Amino acid sequence: MYSVIVVPPACAHPDSQIRIASGESLTFGRSETPGGLTIAHEGVHRIAGEISAQRDFWLLTNRSAEQTYVVENPEGAGEHIKVTPGRVDAPVAFEFSRVVLPAAGDLLTFDVWAPRQVFAGTDTRELPGPVTAPAFTLDRTKRYFAVLAALCEPRLRGEPHAPTPAVDQLVQRLRPAWPTVNRSSVYWNIDYLALKLRVRPGPEAAEPGRRAHGKKDTLASLALRFDLVREDDLVVLAAPAHEGCG
Repeated sequence: MYSVIVVPPACAHPDSQIRIASGESLTFGRSETPGGLTIAHEGVHRIAGEISAQRDFWLLTNRSAEQTYVVENPEGAGEHIKVTPGRVDAPVAFEFSRVVLPAAGDLLTFDVWAPRQVFAGTDTRELPGPVTAPAFTLDRTKRYFAVLAALCEPRLRGEPHAPTPAVDQLVQRLRPAWPTVNRSSVYWNIDYLALKLRVRPGPEAAEPGRRAHGKKDTLASLALRFDLVREDDLVVLAAPAHEGCG
């Protein structure tokens, strides 16, 4: 049974995809090897690396002596893994991955699809003792959550390196769902989120002109890192917002 599918660059037909069973390996690089993935670019090593299928995940070996490879999660709003030169069998657990190979000024990519991950059911049995406090408490019906969603939207829409929106951009984006929004109300909600999520900008944002920018960046990074805002949550930017900010 095949567990991993490798999609070559510019693959236009399913017949061109390469399927690997658990325990099998695939070599990729500039050289044409039987059953391997050929990447015809002068900046790619003859044997650049190897992919090994392991049930519902896969391993990446970097055969380069000087170049780091990056494995991106296109569904993870910037989530990625760095595989340093010479690293053997680095585990990759993304269901959908994009391998990025720097090559003589170009960034070459190919995709790897792994099986759907399996999750254990939630144990709802009551145990003695106090209830565990939630890590984050966010009300998705409040306007502060709409502001947080707008901060995260560019990266959730598939632009992992997109800059955090400016306050004026946030005002324009929030206006369909929040007609009375203005710069002051956006700033208020950013400050409220920073207090609620206990966010403190780094030292580089300590200057008065950079404080709001530092908070926005930190809020977006925190929300995306811990999945506080997902792509499905962006519906709050189109739906009528409830009254109240806090």
